[in-house]
Amino acid sequence: MADFIQKLIDNIPDYQQFLTVDEMDENSKRLAAEFPGIVEIFEAGKSRKGHPIYCLKIGQGSRNALMFGCPHPNEPMGAMLLEYFSRALAENEDLRKELDYTWYLIKSIDLDGTQLNEGWFKGPITLTNFTRHYFRPAGYEQVEWNFPFHYKNYTYDTPIPETVCLMNLIDKIQPQFMYSLHNAGFGGTYWYLTREIPELWDKFYAATAKQNIPLHLGEPEVNYITPFSQAIYPMISSKDTYDYNEKYGTVAPEKLMSTGTSSADYASQQDYDTTTLVTELPYFYEPRIQSDKLMDFSRREAALKGREILHENRKAVKARYDQIADLISGDNSFAKMVSNGYEHFEEDYRQECDFIRQDPNYDDPCKESEAFDNLEIPKYRVLLQWTLLIRACEHELAKNPSPEAAERLQRIHDEGEKEFAKRAEIAEKELHYQVIPIRKLIAVQLESGMLVADYLQKHR
Repeated sequence: MADFIQKLIDNIPDYQQFLTVDEMDENSKRLAAEFPGIVEIFEAGKSRKGHPIYCLKIGQGSRNALMFGCPHPNEPMGAMLLEYFSRALAENEDLRKELDYTWYLIKSIDLDGTQLNEGWFKGPITLTNFTRHYFRPAGYEQVEWNFPFHYKNYTYDTPIPETVCLMNLIDKIQPQFMYSLHNAGFGGTYWYLTREIPELWDKFYAATAKQNIPLHLGEPEVNYITPFSQAIYPMISSKDTYDYNEKYGTVAPEKLMSTGTSSADYASQQDYDTTTLVTELPYFYEPRIQSDKLMDFSRREAALKGREILHENRKAVKARYDQIADLISGDNSFAKMVSNGYEHFEEDYRQECDFIRQDPNYDDPCKESEAFDNLEIPKYRVLLQWTLLIRACEHELAKNPSPEAAERLQRIHDEGEKEFAKRAEIAEKELHYQVIPIRKLIAVQLESGMLVADYLQKHR
């Protein structure tokens, strides 16, 4: 590995907390004031609630790179990476020269959503505290999946302001390297890349091994993706989603889709010769996620049981939500995520199960990593739906509704709290997890990015 990358990784601070939006903004402004002529800060756009989206421009390289954090607002790890990386670039002229890029850095692209996650940013970082203060917007309000998209019988052309901000920046700078800074909740490390670069695979593996963070050897995020290599995948495409729905569904694919496409897909469609990387890392680690031990049941049995667990939970949440649906206001983002897809959630479940039953890859004996992903991680995932229901009720209760409405909302809120507490106790008892230090997560994500950036400037 290049010496400059190792030095960069070695100097990452031992962060103990995540930054709030206000702290990010203040630090970005301070950095620009401290390094005039090196760091420029400008307003790239505004959030839906009118918050300025600040972008740092650092360096004067011969090619452009764009990195943005919080593409999903429950994923602030990338913001911490940019907090460190922006200062490292500003302070180190040799680093700026070694990395022959002009860097455009946005610490949080979904500011409004990030603020709705700040309840867990200062800790303690536990499954219970993280999930109880969790927020993630519905797909059609996710910055990352809001780019215009047209394929066959489906068209999406109503991007939200934050996505328009990214579109304008991508169109203006036409980045050679783009890094959408995601992270997962539970599991191990895995990557997405818009092109196959086999020369980097062993270096990726080494980056995560050095930090003692395992590869994610459980199930991929979607059934219909074929990896480049172990835990390294081609970027998910909305076209693939459409084709999957078309092949396995009984409902027209366009009726099952409500989002656009990704930043990677958008840049690719514009023919900007952009290579996009995503490095997914978890907050929480459990040793079973990397075990190749064979179980006494098939991968198919585990996958179907896992889908059943999540489906039954969603039905239980829906039963409560239906009792307050008429009380939900249009600005209730928590409720939007709860109800998103309810119209077709039975079809989605049937479709997934049909795919699992038909795909011969599920014939194999189940590895312990796959069993853990399918049967144990759902104990964490069910908590997310319950907390969104609870917070949806809290959002409406804060508006001082009528006594009858308040009684219904409070009852569902209390039922949700009871279910959440019961399931959180199970998760805390049965998931023997460790919290991965923020510094280690930044190290893997940053080293992966620098490996790709360095490769691109040497092979173009």
